[in-house]
Amino acid sequence: MESSSSDCPVVLVTGAAQRIGAAVSCRFHESGYKTVIHFNRSQTEAEELNTKLNDLRPDSAFLVQGDLNDERTQGSIFREVAKIGRLDVLVNNASSFYPTPLEMATESQWNDLINSNLKGPFFLCKRLAEMLTQNLGSIINLADIHAYQALKKHPIYTVAKAGNIAMTKSLALELAPHVRVNGVSPGAILWPQHELDDTQKHKKVLEAVPMGKLGSEADIAECVFFLAAKASYMTGQTISVDGGASHSI
Repeated sequence: MESSSSDCPVVLVTGAAQRIGAAVSCRFHESGYKTVIHFNRSQTEAEELNTKLNDLRPDSAFLVQGDLNDERTQGSIFREVAKIGRLDVLVNNASSFYPTPLEMATESQWNDLINSNLKGPFFLCKRLAEMLTQNLGSIINLADIHAYQALKKHPIYTVAKAGNIAMTKSLALELAPHVRVNGVSPGAILWPQHELDDTQKHKKVLEAVPMGKLGSEADIAECVFFLAAKASYMTGQTISVDGGASHSI
């Protein structure tokens, strides 16, 4: 995509420093987008990604740090995007994920998981809605196939991601016809950090995936890009990218 600096589309990806967020950032960047890389704790990875993208194309990537549940962070994001001068795509990728068995669940865990997966994205959408409207933009929310089929020992996360999908449907109505709002529900893409060495769990998970293998970050990034940049008559939809797992339940 060839464009002048002022006409260059802009994408903001939350939780963009690594894993799926980094893959999404790179996918948009390679298609000519200026890329705003949000991170919270992963500063080293974020700085490395920012350097990589700016080496490929100077002044094309920007960093913004902070906890999305903090209004000051949302203000910092708004100011960074305002300095660039436009926003075309918001990708709400940042998320917390860990088990919370009912008998051990705490209110602080509830607040963390609900805030990172639902409250933060909702109010960031609100904050940036006007800029997205000006450019007939798009919002993509990262959900999870377990929003449809509850994940045992993860009740709070399941509730949060189900709310994320409901948010996608609701905001699609609120922001139509100027801003499209869609979602992507990843299946078995990356093993959670707390399950990296659990080979028995890996085997069990893959047995439920008709394609019999993990997906990749690139699979998610391609779907996000399609919904944001290509699917001009789609809104309120959440697509499962899960190797067929949701159809085998």
